[in-house]
Amino acid sequence: MSAKAKAKAAAPATALLPYGRACIEADDVAAVTEVLTSDWLTTGPMVGRFETALADAVNAPHAVVVSSGTAALHLAAKALGIGPGDQVIVPAITFAATANAARFVGADIVFADVDPLTGLMGPKEFEEALTRAPRARAVFPVHFAGQCVPIMEIAAIARARGLAVVEDACHALGSRMVRDTRHLRVGDCAESDFTVFSFHPVKTVAMGEGGALTTRDETMAARLRRLRSHGITREPGTFVESALGFDSEGLPNPWYMEMQELGFNYRANDIQCALGASQLKKLQRFAKTRRDLVAVYDQALRPLAPVVRPMPRLPGQEPCWHIYVALIDFEGLGVERGAVMRALAASGVGSQVHYVPLPLHPYYRALPSSAGSFPGAMAHYARCLSLPLYVGLTPADVRRVVDALADALKL
Repeated sequence: MSAKAKAKAAAPATALLPYGRACIEADDVAAVTEVLTSDWLTTGPMVGRFETALADAVNAPHAVVVSSGTAALHLAAKALGIGPGDQVIVPAITFAATANAARFVGADIVFADVDPLTGLMGPKEFEEALTRAPRARAVFPVHFAGQCVPIMEIAAIARARGLAVVEDACHALGSRMVRDTRHLRVGDCAESDFTVFSFHPVKTVAMGEGGALTTRDETMAARLRRLRSHGITREPGTFVESALGFDSEGLPNPWYMEMQELGFNYRANDIQCALGASQLKKLQRFAKTRRDLVAVYDQALRPLAPVVRPMPRLPGQEPCWHIYVALIDFEGLGVERGAVMRALAASGVGSQVHYVPLPLHPYYRALPSSAGSFPGAMAHYARCLSLPLYVGLTPADVRRVVDALADALKL
């Protein structure tokens, strides 16, 4: 055994560094405890407070909180009236929920390729997908890892063809874009019908599970709130059946609620929203911490170039990084990614792959509308590896991750 190996064997066990972890602090616990000792556990006052805080954070007029990011994507497709016979364009690199939501309402998926380095769908890839989508009703562009698609260009192409735009920003709460003199917050819906967020525990703001949509359309916001709760409304001003909803003096009957369409149980509760509202107060601190850690990674990985490098940084953006994706030439190094991930895990370092291209999954392979050639997505998939990134990580932890990666790659 070498001296280096003996030293490692004798070293004390170190803490596991997962690829993602929520940052739950004392004020978050206090906020949840306050709800647990209140009169409300389900849909109570914290829901509205969270929605107001989120709308303020992203500069949108309306925010609607739901039970998950998947539920939010589903409601966006439903509210837009997308259905059987329609097509929705989705990038090939994203989580399954982005495409699944359109399938939930019966639409066909047409996948767009992505840039092999950033994993993002651009105008070129979008326009190519449109040539295979004569019945397209919408595009669901995905902001990946914290960086943003060129939403102004994509929206312009979509609007010219009458397509709706739903931004999947589950990776990008807190990210900003600068265009000309415009400072755009992801979620402001300046270029889209809806923006969708997730509050899964590995996201920047955690609710345990949870999601939300933002929009500038008041009518759509009202419909989303109805759809998240079985299609039921309790607002007297919206009642259709006046004889049932009002008494002889024209006052609303206090028990009356009206199901106006088929909806879902996608409500978020006050426990989730108390945690989410507490976390939102720290969004800017969390975003800065993540950016600072990314800068440490970028510096620490330089000695491993060119076989290991960060994703390119796009100009005019201030990302709130969700994941740190390293691009690794596994083939050139003669190593398998699975072996590298197992070696990292043995060193106490978690890692993940974002993502297996959706057209490769058996479900989508079986759908004729999902067919196509996606060289950018395949190239990105062949090289990507997500390394630990979360608020509790330290610069020393980042250097430990990079050292473990270098060892795993035998560099």
